[in-house]
Amino acid sequence: MTPPAALFDTVAPATTIKGKVVAPEVTKTTLTGGESQTKLLDQFGGKWDEFKFAPIRESQVSRAMTRRYFQDLDKYAETDILIVGAGSCGLSTAYVLAKARPDLKIAIVEASVSPGGGAWLGGQLFSAMVMRRPANVFLEELGVPYETDPENPNYVVVKHASLFTSTLLSKVLSFPNVKLFNATSVEDLITRPAASGNPKETRIAGAVTNWTLVTLHHDDHSCMDPNTINAPVIVSTTGHDGPFGAFCAKRLVSMNTVDKLGGMRGLDMNSAEDAIVKNTREVAKGLIIGGMELSEIDGFNRMGPTFGAMVLSGVKAAEEALSIFDERKRECAE
Repeated sequence: MTPPAALFDTVAPATTIKGKVVAPEVTKTTLTGGESQTKLLDQFGGKWDEFKFAPIRESQVSRAMTRRYFQDLDKYAETDILIVGAGSCGLSTAYVLAKARPDLKIAIVEASVSPGGGAWLGGQLFSAMVMRRPANVFLEELGVPYETDPENPNYVVVKHASLFTSTLLSKVLSFPNVKLFNATSVEDLITRPAASGNPKETRIAGAVTNWTLVTLHHDDHSCMDPNTINAPVIVSTTGHDGPFGAFCAKRLVSMNTVDKLGGMRGLDMNSAEDAIVKNTREVAKGLIIGGMELSEIDGFNRMGPTFGAMVLSGVKAAEEALSIFDERKRECAE
């Protein structure tokens, strides 16, 4: 079996490996006198003895940091679309939303210090990431290079999952209408009762948040009340069951909005990926569930180390969010 083609380089060596590498346009290095030069080396190179940072007082750092953060807390206390979970599905959702609707405020809440979920590596701690077609279109949208193999045309390979995740994350955070609150967990959902009184028609109107370190220690110290974020539309992409996984799905069951969890089934890539993408939807009024969290609601199979369904479920979640946004916003204003 022919292995995937070698990744692109600024200067690609001759190779007999069959295949094609799809890569974004690479900015050529400026060559001077046969040696590569950069602006940074031009500015700092050979001048380290005289190097010195601009002076600062420690309180200036503290004030600048807290002032900027609390501006974000104030701004996004009322947000348009709230995404719970910053794994590959949640970040893909944020990317599509922010690009499609720059007028909307989009907040992302992530329990971990490091966003990205399980997409920093492929399966079993291997670095390569596999995506089945047509998810390669999303890689091309981001400008992430990937490898193809003519003998196995149904999938593509990214040389390191972290290349995909870091690229997606940097693009999401570059949008002026997106704020990521990491090291922050969702402890509960804000709800509004239905006029009928039926718990299954309860509307979700936001999330209850806390520092993750506080959430992890509620059982061994005094109670610490949380904070809140109001939003007419919430997209939950917290992954399969775990300490923080499938949180919104489990909470819907405990408050009788959903009868029971379907429970994620065993691994079947062909079944799982199609089902996750096709069924990404509004599960409760105001709450869309996508990615592996959906498998816990619907009882779908797990997919294992293939990531195409995560990103395309994110695309579908964004589409669903935009389709219901105006109506849910109107309901929240009533």
